[in-house]
Amino acid sequence: MNSATAASVSVSRWSDDAMRKRVVRRYAAERRFKLLGLFSVGLSALFLAFLLFTMAWKGIGGFSRTEVRLTIDFPRSDVILDPAALTGPQALEAIEGAGIDTTLATAATATYGQAASEMFGQAAVQSLGKQLIADPTLLERRAEVWLPVASKLDVAAKGEGEASAEALVQQLEAKDALKRTFNPEFLSSSDATDPGSVGVWGALKGSFLTILVTMALAFPIGVLAAVYLEEFARRNRWTDLIEVSINNLAAVPSIIFGLLGLAVFLNVMHLPRSAPLVGGLTLALMTMPVIVIAGRNAIKSVPPSIRDAALGVGASRMQVVFHHVLPLALPGILTGTIIGMARALGETAPLLMIGMRAFIAAPPGGIVDPATVLPVQIFLWSDEVDRGFVEKTSAAIIVLLIFMLLMNGLAIYLRNRFERRW
Repeated sequence: MNSATAASVSVSRWSDDAMRKRVVRRYAAERRFKLLGLFSVGLSALFLAFLLFTMAWKGIGGFSRTEVRLTIDFPRSDVILDPAALTGPQALEAIEGAGIDTTLATAATATYGQAASEMFGQAAVQSLGKQLIADPTLLERRAEVWLPVASKLDVAAKGEGEASAEALVQQLEAKDALKRTFNPEFLSSSDATDPGSVGVWGALKGSFLTILVTMALAFPIGVLAAVYLEEFARRNRWTDLIEVSINNLAAVPSIIFGLLGLAVFLNVMHLPRSAPLVGGLTLALMTMPVIVIAGRNAIKSVPPSIRDAALGVGASRMQVVFHHVLPLALPGILTGTIIGMARALGETAPLLMIGMRAFIAAPPGGIVDPATVLPVQIFLWSDEVDRGFVEKTSAAIIVLLIFMLLMNGLAIYLRNRFERRW
């Protein structure tokens, strides 16, 4: 009787109005939480889309250039150049002292008036030099060539220049002597004083070499340190101190590592300044704590049954770790590596401290040659006065984002490739 009454009371409590209102409020709170989560994701996606759209809108012009048609009578020009010199290995050096810049200014003035005297810059000299190397017979006749204009006219052709330059642009458009083309020099050249001649290849190669040195040092040392601390080290005061130190190093500002690299690698070890080797060593110090922490967590997540089973069939301690535990923990380790690599790719402050802000006009040939990296190159261009560097800065940011996506995509592919399920 008492049990039946208790059951009846229980049913009545779960079905009365108060309980139904509580359930309704609970479901309403769950819906609000889901909507809040969707709003947060949508807001993040909106900010990301705004960032990408802004960079693309401002930087897409950096991948193009404005060219002008120009007729040059080479036999009557001031070009002092032997056609035979254009076929040897010293062709570029011969072109540099041939007086091409004076010839361009004279021809532009004769064709389009005095306002066109400064129409061409160093980019046009380089472009005409390459055309002469490709076809030395141009020196023997009157030829029509298309050449990239200087930064001032290029900015005006894109709708952001001065009134005098815009008037010249309108004159050229009326004569159908102006066109927009893809700028291959931006992806194949290095830094320069003229924004029409600058490129990101030198900085891109420097970034790749720096990251190569960083990963070659930080990944194996960080993984081995994580394996030792988690699988072999005894639990005592010293290991606790090491763990606390690693956790603190992961939160240290990056410029502190730059000061450390300046003091140790340059002032003590006298390694070459502004080289990918020094940059990679500095970024490796900064990235290693992140890899160690991620590696320890990944190793710790491997079930103890894997270790027990391997020991049960006669495997040694070393075989258990490197044949069973480490392969299963590798995807988690690569996740931490991706995080550390993404941080290293975008760092500027530590590289500025070790001198990687020098003007580098040629791409590095190795890890000990002077070089710069994309973040530093972007920082240097953003500080230039010439308006032509504005779109070059945004275009370099686009290249940096693509480079980071490719590097992270490779790391994610390797993580998924080595992933194992148990």
